[in-house]
Amino acid sequence: MFAISLDEGAELRPIEPWQTEEFLAHVERAREYAGPWVPLTVRAKDPASARELLQTFADRQAADTGRLYGIWLDGTLVGGVLFRIFDTATESCEVGVWLEPSAAGRGLITRASRVLIDWAVDQRGMHRVEWLASSANAPSIAVAKRLGMTKDGVLRESFPWQGVRHDMEVWSVLAPEWRKAREAREAREAAGDGGSATR
Repeated sequence: MFAISLDEGAELRPIEPWQTEEFLAHVERAREYAGPWVPLTVRAKDPASARELLQTFADRQAADTGRLYGIWLDGTLVGGVLFRIFDTATESCEVGVWLEPSAAGRGLITRASRVLIDWAVDQRGMHRVEWLASSANAPSIAVAKRLGMTKDGVLRESFPWQGVRHDMEVWSVLAPEWRKAREAREAREAAGDGGSATR
């Protein structure tokens, strides 16, 4: 199985159905922190539902319509990133993320998301990458900004979740914008001014 280093003892790897037990243990740690925003951290309640969720993404990967990856920190699964939507016909996809509180504030989600977007744009020819977040989810919106995304608009009360109708902000980045921003970031890092660029 491949693993991509995210530095600082962290790596990005696929999460597969055979890892149900490890995934469920992680979800239990993440549920209260991520549950208000991330349905999968609520829907995976027991081994059967956790395995079903992982199998759903395994099927999506086989169909090339979605993917799921975990973030491991010092050997422990602490979060993840995914392509909730991956549409090669329209050359557009949507990235989703979650984390457990012990791993927050380290820039892991930003770095992992960059890996996914680089792959989607460079290897798969995606033109538009979307990011949806509740207007109340300030950490997620902050990541969209760090990734250089543009706020396209707000879908008012479009997502009913746990008794609340959330306004959902739509953020996006287009492939030419992504490449230009990446080149600028790499130039800053090469000049020794990239200390905060990985966050």
